[in-house]
Amino acid sequence: MLAPNYSADLVPTAARDAEGERSRHIARRTGRQHLLRRFMVTAALALLITGVAPNVFAQVVRTPPEARTFELGALKISVLRDSALVFPNDGTIFGFNVGPAAVAEVLRKAGARTDTIRLDVDTLLVRTPKHLVLIDAGYGVAGRSVVQQSLALVGVSPGEITDILITHAHPDHIGGLVDAQGHPAFPKATIWMSAKEWAFMHHEADARAEVPVIEAQVKTFEPGHQVLPRITSMALPGHTPGQVGYEIVSRSDKLIDTGDIVHSSIISLAEPEWTLAWDSDKNEAVKTRRHELQRLASTHELMFAPHFPFPGVGWIEPADDGFRFQPARRVDERR
Repeated sequence: MLAPNYSADLVPTAARDAEGERSRHIARRTGRQHLLRRFMVTAALALLITGVAPNVFAQVVRTPPEARTFELGALKISVLRDSALVFPNDGTIFGFNVGPAAVAEVLRKAGARTDTIRLDVDTLLVRTPKHLVLIDAGYGVAGRSVVQQSLALVGVSPGEITDILITHAHPDHIGGLVDAQGHPAFPKATIWMSAKEWAFMHHEADARAEVPVIEAQVKTFEPGHQVLPRITSMALPGHTPGQVGYEIVSRSDKLIDTGDIVHSSIISLAEPEWTLAWDSDKNEAVKTRRHELQRLASTHELMFAPHFPFPGVGWIEPADDGFRFQPARRVDERR
């Protein structure tokens, strides 16, 4: 059932006196310089072909641009490829509280590689009668992220995007908001995120440099509110304090964007109690993941997980003491 339609509150802006404007200009310039350095460093790391350097969590892997389009009631939904992340199974991210041997056993049972873990990075495009909506913006790594090329495959340019709904403020979901020159990548879009996540972004080391670049575009909301017609937010805290998912409804059809309550389509489902190094509140993340997976398995609602194997749309089913993912056939058509 959709939540009542409440208006989102605009993020308060500073007084427009001369000193305030000068401070904002310096902040924007500093932010762009920091972002340019981040893009160059991350792109260099992404060029690693074998292995992962010490203290580097993942390789950012370039994938070919791709889009899969399907209908949801009267809406048209496209899943857009952005990139992929490859991690060593060394216990630093997955299974850091149980060890790589336990992770390897789960992967082995699923017939997957046991030495590395791959996560796709994908986004959603939702076409409504009055809006072109992205849910998350991809990684934005120069030379590796292809979300804008994938967007072009469905005939949409960055300047046509009207709204961007953010699930949470981690780099692989918000990095694409800013281009390689440190400017807004989607200049005409309103950027929506929960008020708690916007506050979190100001203090998150990997995200706060983007704040002065995008702040003029940002509006906030409270989880549970309808952000846009047919799209309602839902609180999914734990991975970050203000993470949300999005419930997209048209006619009798529904799709849930789950954000990062799950990452690996194998590990996160087979062992939902295992925590992830990135979870800001690990106990709450486990509680949210278990609750939402149980709900999805019970309701059989169609879901999209941005890190599952492309296109990441399907259903959650119970399996042993955990769950499994059943991909939806209807998004297998290339458009």
